[in-house]
Amino acid sequence: MTETSEFQVGLIGADIQLSKTPALHMREGTAHGLDYRYELVDIHARKVEESALPDLLAELEGRGFAGANITHPFKQAVIPLLDDLSEDARRLGAVNTVVFRGGKRFGHNTDWSGFYESFQRGLPDAKRERALLIGAGGAGVAVAHAALKLGIARLDIFDQDKARAGSLAKALNARFGEDRAFAVEDPAQSMPEADGLIHATPMGMPAHPGMPLEADLIEPRHWVADIVYMPLVTALLAAAKAKGCAVLPGGGMAVFQAVGAFRLFCGREPDAERMSAHFTELCRAEAVA
Repeated sequence: MTETSEFQVGLIGADIQLSKTPALHMREGTAHGLDYRYELVDIHARKVEESALPDLLAELEGRGFAGANITHPFKQAVIPLLDDLSEDARRLGAVNTVVFRGGKRFGHNTDWSGFYESFQRGLPDAKRERALLIGAGGAGVAVAHAALKLGIARLDIFDQDKARAGSLAKALNARFGEDRAFAVEDPAQSMPEADGLIHATPMGMPAHPGMPLEADLIEPRHWVADIVYMPLVTALLAAAKAKGCAVLPGGGMAVFQAVGAFRLFCGREPDAERMSAHFTELCRAEAVA
């Protein structure tokens, strides 16, 4: 059987018009000699409600797509629409990559490994006794898993939905051992004792301006990691940098989750360094524009 050289994939989410993911995938596809196309499926651009997710997924599958990346607000909502999950996706209860194969839909999670790799490279010497995670949604569950895999001894979790924070802490303790994760009522409870902060909500994106906590809670001794990469320097990171904190922008996670998704979509081994260099190039071009 001749191996296909044509791949069409997509990204389903809200407010994703500035996403750099399509360019990352398509440039890497070209480097492999593939006809690789990547389409944005933005519910706000299409003027449809979140309830349209089943129809959008069916549309892409029907059009012969190899799969789709999934982003806010669908990383958990997509799960009931899938036939099977990878072990990581099942454990985390969140999916960011769906592969269509043989008439079935397979859900994967490359977010956690993307954050893990980015943190290892960007904050290799960060103190890891205690950290605060803000956000227990689809991205938050992946980042929390990565945080404990990275050796953070205690992870405090804050979410506007207190029940969601509690559920995530319970799931992490079941997976990693008791007394590793704790839901907190307020970031102010945790920041005085924490070594660092991980932010995993959409706040800071153009459609969700602002900061997830009061700037005066950030101290120069803290490290601060943000998963938002549009813009690359969010209000949170700008405030942290102004105080002299070590910071980790969301670009690294964006690149390394894309590396994993590319591999799943087309079965080719991507060049992570090449994709990282391309991401940097895209960011510089955006800054000049």
